[in-house]
Order: sequence, then structure tokens, then C-alpha cells
Amino acid sequence: MIDFKVAVSAAESRIRPYLPETALERSPVLSELTTATVYLKLENLQLTGSFKVRGAFNALLAATNDDRARGVVAASSGNHGAGVAYAARTLGVHSLVFVPEGTSQLKIQNIERLGGEVRTFGADGGITEVQARAYAGEHGKMYVSPYNDPIVIAGQGTIGAEIARQLPTVDVIVASVGGGGLIAGTAGYLKAVRPSVRALGVSAHNSKALAESVRAGQIIETQHLPTLSDGTAGGLEAGAITLELCRALVDEFVDATEGEIRSALRLFVESEHMLCEGAAALAIAGLLRAREHVRGKIVAVVVCGANISAERLKEAL
Repeated sequence: MIDFKVAVSAAESRIRPYLPETALERSPVLSELTTATVYLKLENLQLTGSFKVRGAFNALLAATNDDRARGVVAASSGNHGAGVAYAARTLGVHSLVFVPEGTSQLKIQNIERLGGEVRTFGADGGITEVQARAYAGEHGKMYVSPYNDPIVIAGQGTIGAEIARQLPTVDVIVASVGGGGLIAGTAGYLKAVRPSVRALGVSAHNSKALAESVRAGQIIETQHLPTLSDGTAGGLEAGAITLELCRALVDEFVDATEGEIRSALRLFVESEHMLCEGAAALAIAGLLRAREHVRGKIVAVVVCGANISAERLKEAL
């Protein structure tokens, strides 16, 4: 198990000169709907529009100068790639990002705008990861996993460190689940400093590889159907360390349907007067589905990103 207090504290020291602390704001509407005190951790306002830039910066800053000089490779459905591209450009490093077929054009353009080279490979994110890691090995380049790396996970855990300062009395954290790096890092730090905190992981019903793997006790193949929460879609890399981390750290997993995700996105836009993407709406949908479990609690929901195209937003609304 990662020593989250040590690893996340080191990550904060590395990334703070480059990334701002994001706001944690109370949501009157969600608090009323759940009869809880609900706060939103606004990673949709983070640089690059997603929390993923935290782990990307931590990985690159923790690497040696020689490793960075060889260039960096990543696999991503969009947000991790944008984070790696931004961090790499900031540090003067070349980045190459493999994305699955069907990745949002907005997210591809975002990666390219931030300086990353993009290549498309594979119908599923798990297949894309295998290709990207193999390419990095064959060409002697640094590979930055979206979740299967303790340094990346510690970078995401800086969200937990900020919540601990901003809301010391937090009872429950809610986060969407794809590869598991976000909830593992955030819950890992918070439970290290406040053991009573409970972690609720939310999966899209149409693509829930990690939740099903945790239930099975091993990484398994699952069906992946189209989902508005494209940022959490796809399979897990073989041997992913997030499996055991999430078995230990996530107290409950819930699923959300596509209808629930769309409704949550509309609710967020209308009540909070800002944008979020499908993966962020997924966390809100999970909160609403689990409202009986959070009644009377102080809850922090991670609004993980805001990268949604106008077309996708129009469909959802």
C-alpha cells in the first residue's frame, strides 16, 4: 500500500508552483435533494479542464532529466492526454498521446492545442494502453499511465489534501471511477488523515470494469457500451495496482444509468451555472442514487472535468 501522507505531500510540493488549488463550494440544490451538506470540488475549473493534469505533472516532475529528455508517451480518452501534453509543454518535453477510436474530437483538439502529438489506436481504452506502453518501451520513451502508477495516483491524491484543508469535517467523498486513480489517491490521503471518511465510487452502468473487477477479486473483461461518461469508459490494464487499492479504500460502488448521468449533467448546469463533462455528471448521479446513504452527512463530490463538446452537451441537455 502507498504511504499516502508521504506520497501526496511530496506531490503537492512538486506541482504547487504549476497548478492552483481548486475551490470547494457548497451546493444548496444538491444538499436539499440529498438532505446532506454537499460540497463540490471544482476540478472542472482546473487547468486543462480536468484533475488529470495533477498526476501528469507529478509524474514528469518526479522523473529524471534524462527520462524527460527522451520524450513522454501516454494513453488517454482525452483528459489524461491533455494533462500530459500541457505538463510536457510547460517543462519543454515532447509528448505523444495514443487515443482510442471514437475519442471526442474536442478532446483530441485539446491535446493538440496543448502541444501533444496524437495517434489513434484500438476500439477500447485498455487496448490503447497496451499499445502505448509497448511503443514507449520499444522507443525508449517515458510512459505515463492514466492510473496504473503510484506517482500518478499520488498526484491525483492532492485533491484529497486540499479537501482535508478546506473541509476538515468531511464524512464522505464521491468520485467517478474509470481506472481508479482519482478515487484511490483522494480516498487514500483522506483516510490517512481522517480514517472515518467513507469513499463512494460511481461507475457508468455501460462501462464498469473496475467495480466489476473489485467484486470479482481480479481484473476481468467486461462489456463496454457507449456512455456519456466517456472519460471513465474502457477496460483495465493487466496488473493494475488500482484494483487492490480500491478494494481497500472504496467503501461502496454504485452504478448510474445513461438517463441518470444526463439528468445529473442538466441539474449541474442549471443549478451551479457552469459546465461539467459526462464523467463529472456521473459522480453527481451516483450521489443522488446513494442519497439514503449520505443523509445528514458532510459530503465532498469531485467534479472531475469540464471537457464536453457543444454537440455532446446539446444531446445531453
